[in-house]
Amino acid sequence: MTKAKYDEFEKELEQLIRVRRKEIAEALEYAKALGDLSENAEYHEARGEQAAVEDRIAKLEQIIKSAVIIKEHETDKVSIGSKITIRKSGEKDKKIFTIVSPEESDVSEGKISVKSPIGEAALNKKKGEEFSFKTPSGLMTFEVLGIE
Repeated sequence: MTKAKYDEFEKELEQLIRVRRKEIAEALEYAKALGDLSENAEYHEARGEQAAVEDRIAKLEQIIKSAVIIKEHETDKVSIGSKITIRKSGEKDKKIFTIVSPEESDVSEGKISVKSPIGEAALNKKKGEEFSFKTPSGLMTFEVLGIE
């Protein structure tokens, strides 16, 4: 995982623990003060939010605990953190992607997971090498045009 994404997860975790938990606790206290909990919509909504926040906290703690921060990535072969320029065989259009950890992937930002079919196939390839992977519509082959 990149240092930037690790820092983002830590910041989110801190916000959930320090701010969001307190807000939910206050909402629960307010809802309890309204009376009968069995038919109290505010109470049930706050409990639902509390469960979601606690789930996210647990997930973030696990991600942070098991994270491996990548430092410098090699530029002679594709690795996590590499920005690659590729071209599909038989086409002229180039595509640019950054290979990232699964937690960081966001196709709309051009970040693809190292665990995705294209990410796995491109891993350890050098500039000028081709790689292929299976898709529902058949085998796709790409060439690595550049690595940053």
